[in-house]
Amino acid sequence: MDRLANTVRPYAWGSTTAIPQLLGLEPTGEPQAELWMGAHPGAPSRVDRGAGPLALSEAIAADPEGHLGKAVVDRFGPRLPFLFKILAADAPLSLQVHPDLAQARTGHADEEERGVPIDAPHRNYKDANHKPELICALTPFEGLCGFRPEREAADLLASLDVDSLKPYVDILHARPEADALREVLTAVLTADRTAMAETVARAATAAERLAGVDGPLQDAYAAYASLARHYPGDPGVIAAILLNHVILQPGEALFLSAGVPHAYLSGLGVEIMANSDNVLRSGLTPKHVDVPELLRVVRFEATAPGVLRPEPVEGEETYRTPIEEFRLSRHVLTEAGERRRIPSGTPQILLCTEGEAVLRSETDELRLGQGESAFVPAGEEAILTGEGTVFRATVAV
Repeated sequence: MDRLANTVRPYAWGSTTAIPQLLGLEPTGEPQAELWMGAHPGAPSRVDRGAGPLALSEAIAADPEGHLGKAVVDRFGPRLPFLFKILAADAPLSLQVHPDLAQARTGHADEEERGVPIDAPHRNYKDANHKPELICALTPFEGLCGFRPEREAADLLASLDVDSLKPYVDILHARPEADALREVLTAVLTADRTAMAETVARAATAAERLAGVDGPLQDAYAAYASLARHYPGDPGVIAAILLNHVILQPGEALFLSAGVPHAYLSGLGVEIMANSDNVLRSGLTPKHVDVPELLRVVRFEATAPGVLRPEPVEGEETYRTPIEEFRLSRHVLTEAGERRRIPSGTPQILLCTEGEAVLRSETDELRLGQGESAFVPAGEEAILTGEGTVFRATVAV
């Protein structure tokens, strides 16, 4: 087993306090958006086996089967197939979708063939992998996820009483669901930017007013008004109104599959995803928006957010997803001396988010405080004790 030293990514949307508070550190005053745990080449965790810091990716590369297990290497190759994170949002992230595996492979091959530099700002596909992901709230966590039913989206747009939004309302009422959603999103993202900025400003004023009126959409109106304050004039504000607004309570989770538009707005959570950097943005960002490619990838269908709650499975609480690359579960230890077996066979990262936990194997013992994590290789079985909450990230093979 290895204690992990992890990198914090200082993206501008990050909270200045949430991750330091979790780790028991003094805030630096700078945003701290994500703490990465794993072997992603962008910021691999580090281990120390007596010869100084070593990237976990390098340790795995030196002995893939010893660290990952034969089944994982056979299925995914000699690399850890997931990235585990703590995510702390104090401002909205970009409105985005991820490709499925076939789309990622085709898009990556095409950009490679055309010689698009891997670091080019207009590059869509950094790799040939898909990027399904799961976010689990540690605090109340606000986000947008999946299209609303077209009639519901039409009524929401109509309630803002903005003349320039009325054509979108008419389309949503008159056309079949997939056609209506595609036509409206296309119109929003390709509209004249000056005219759209005026539409966004008027919609924001109306949303601000409606956020002060008690009702089932009060929180949603407040969220859309907040988006307009962060991204004035951005077409993504109108696109966001087409999506479901959701607030997760601690312990609840969302699974984001390919083609589902989404954005995280605020809160602290743990996130797990397949190892990929493939993101297609549709707004709420100064970064590149490739509208034709985005429209090719988006699934134009209404989807309920599908809030996940942990289910008891083999002695732990598991968040069920249809993905092989990762599996997230948690142990809530409430009694001193309580023992939980951490099975061997797959690589895993354990993260303590509350209290204190102790990991014991035949040869080692690690004590994990709040915010600390450990890597347990595939061949090692461990016993977990303590009083607190521990999330377990592994592979579903």
